Amino acid sequence: MDKSFHLQKLGQAFKAMRTNRGLTQEALARLAGVTRLKVIAMEAGRSSVSMESYARLAGALGAELTLLPRTRPTLDELKDFE
Repeated sequence: MDKSFHLQKLGQAFKAMRTNRGLTQEALARLAGVTRLKVIAMEAGRSSVSMESYARLAGALGAELTLLPRTRPTLDELKDFE
């Protein structure tokens, strides 16, 4: 899976959080201390956006960036942790 897939998913999540809170891109940009164009770029999943900008957006939305495994371990894999 390439990075563009992950950036698209992240952008979709930010857009959903913004719209669920009734915020415009401009309002979110002001809260996050970034430009409206930066919010547009993040929601579009563009790779030119810095991690600091993503962190600012997450903070403005009251969210956190979390990494989760794509798959869960199997029972056989869990046996090793007994």
